Amino acid sequence: MTTPPQAAILAQSRSPLIIDEIRLPETLDYGQVLVSILYTGICGSQLGEIDAKKGEDRFLPHMLGHEASGTVLQCGPGVRHVAEGDLVVLHWRKGLGIESATPVYTWRGRRLNAGWIATFASHAVISENRMTKVPADSPADLLPLFGCAVTTGMGVIVNNARVRVGESVVVFGAGGVGLNVIQGAHLAGAFPIIAVDLFDKRLALAVKLGATHAVNSRNQDAPQAIAGILSGYGQPAGADVCIDNTGDTTIIAQAYNLAHGTGRMVCVGVPAASEAASIHTLPLHFGKSITGSHGGETMPHEDIPRYLRLLASGRLRLDALITETYPLVAINTAIERMRSGETAGRCLIDCRQK
Repeated sequence: MTTPPQAAILAQSRSPLIIDEIRLPETLDYGQVLVSILYTGICGSQLGEIDAKKGEDRFLPHMLGHEASGTVLQCGPGVRHVAEGDLVVLHWRKGLGIESATPVYTWRGRRLNAGWIATFASHAVISENRMTKVPADSPADLLPLFGCAVTTGMGVIVNNARVRVGESVVVFGAGGVGLNVIQGAHLAGAFPIIAVDLFDKRLALAVKLGATHAVNSRNQDAPQAIAGILSGYGQPAGADVCIDNTGDTTIIAQAYNLAHGTGRMVCVGVPAASEAASIHTLPLHFGKSITGSHGGETMPHEDIPRYLRLLASGRLRLDALITETYPLVAINTAIERMRSGETAGRCLIDCRQK
């Protein structure tokens, strides 16, 4: 390693990340893998971590990031599913291999915490079961999407909502995950596919990726607009499937109410710890369902190769999803553009750029 590794560090909740040099662990523990990070994506989950959305952070300072592409530099004892030189997708869902101890980094002479995966860095020590080997000619700049956005979005459609051909799907929130939910619904043959968001840029991208209708809830009464669209296609009672990616409890209740009497509602976004959604549970006794999604229940070692085949065939469209790329030193700019809605798709961080 010619230059010291760098990372974007969360030192204080609700504050910008600090980009600084770090020290890696001196030796790799059982099941740990040293990876040179190529590109990492920024998920809405990281914004929630920065804002301590689930409660006060007990692990500060620590490293963030859970979807990336990288090259394996070194393997610790027991590792057998990847080898030095492999191109890998880094993901937060468990895959093949060992779940290692979490690594301990050093920053400014103090302990720097990280989980089994942390990707906002030039180099990182990752647990073997948080990476999947992919063909060497795979597009490194698109691979981070397979670590969360694609696998979660497609998994929500296939595993959680179990969408059937011709079913109506309403998607609340057309960010990185939501756009892949829409793309998955399109591949599954859903109709109509209604995208709901606050930002026209995201809605335009949603239509490009398979949404048949777009509703800007900033300018329109979303429930009324959605009900009108569904009625026009012979579904006055509501949608077959409603999916919430926002975690906003008001929208969760809205999505639940918009699903018909035996419809399905899937919660992907996570509400703040202090917030609760209010729903009328009686319809649950007569066929309506509401469920949460944990990364689309993805099995990375099985699903990533399948989705890569779809990408190679041209059926999965990911180029349009990467709307902005920044070097690691500019990660706070990327985060703020995501917060403001200026970024239509996924922000990508090139961890090799200085």
